[in-house]
Amino acid sequence: MKKIEIMGCGYIGLPTAITFTLAGYEVCGFDIQESVVKTLNEGKIHIVEPGLQEAMDQAMATGRLHFTAKPEPADVFIIAVQTPHRDTPEGKRVSDMKYVESAARSVGQVIRPGGLCVLESTSPPYSTRLVESIVSEVSGIPAENFMTAHCPERIIPGRMLIELRENDRIIGSNRPESAEYAKEIYTPVVTKGTIRTTDDLTAEMCKLTENTFRDINIAYANELSKVCDRLGIDVFNLIQLANCHPRVNVHTPGVGVGGHCIAVDPWFIHEKFEDITPLIYEARVINDGKPAWVADRIEKDVAPGAKVAVLGMSFKANIDDIRESPSVEFANILQQRGYEVLACEPYISHEVAGFANHSLEDAMAQCDYAVITLAHNEFKEKKDLIATKPYYDCVGLMR
Repeated sequence: MKKIEIMGCGYIGLPTAITFTLAGYEVCGFDIQESVVKTLNEGKIHIVEPGLQEAMDQAMATGRLHFTAKPEPADVFIIAVQTPHRDTPEGKRVSDMKYVESAARSVGQVIRPGGLCVLESTSPPYSTRLVESIVSEVSGIPAENFMTAHCPERIIPGRMLIELRENDRIIGSNRPESAEYAKEIYTPVVTKGTIRTTDDLTAEMCKLTENTFRDINIAYANELSKVCDRLGIDVFNLIQLANCHPRVNVHTPGVGVGGHCIAVDPWFIHEKFEDITPLIYEARVINDGKPAWVADRIEKDVAPGAKVAVLGMSFKANIDDIRESPSVEFANILQQRGYEVLACEPYISHEVAGFANHSLEDAMAQCDYAVITLAHNEFKEKKDLIATKPYYDCVGLMR
């Protein structure tokens, strides 16, 4: 039985560890946060994801899944840590690879000749080769005596367990035999999707290409929302009508673009190729600027000093993840402009991003004005309550 070690047990790593366990592998989940390791070894998950606790129960019952804060020897290592971006002193946004580099050093401490290290974290081109060099340096094993590959995760919160099994996977390596071995490892997991092999640079660019396409499409939708606001027409109705055309698929506008993928990945392309990617850059500028535009729009309806309920603080509907959330950015802008913000995030049970977290009933009872930033199910079910106060609908929920 192959032993798989998942490096990082967050939003991607934990579902991955559970899925590999249920596919028949012995799995070790590694995380540097001892509190997370303790919680997971007790059989409790620390993120919100439909069906994940039940799957965790099944995986733990096999006796093949455990978690550790110290890296262990294994046959295969899968790096699934975050790759955020950071702002440079020159005002540029570039990838922050410190978590990947740290995970690679941990792998280097325990990998054996013939082992495989797979980078799942979404990363700029040449990141897999960076991992290979770090693992080789730390382990003292020549790169030709172990294998590396890139297999970018392609799942979204709310459907992780389904998409880990059913989505196609891309596996790339600078050595075809490494890609084929990684494909063999992933085959028991990907039960419905197709596993496609390629080189490492193409695999790295594939995930970036997918998310950058979506970012550019959303930027177009967000610009349309501004035009429609000036025209006094319903942007959501306009897009619905336009999408009746068989070759048109305009995405949905919102308060911006958030999450660890779409809001970050385009920068990974632009940082490497600034001189030839102006469209990618402008899409990022448009989407990053949408929270401020919505705040400007709110000022037309209600003056600073008013109590404004921000309905939804996570980065997408029906999840608890606030990474790169444009709703949080919007709430901060409102607060800076003198509004009293009443944050409402039903998927988080405590304060959120420094704001006291209110129930929908409490937020609507206290507010002078509401801004719907996410189409959470609870909000859909309580439209009548939301309609009791003046509101601005960023996502078309009240249509």
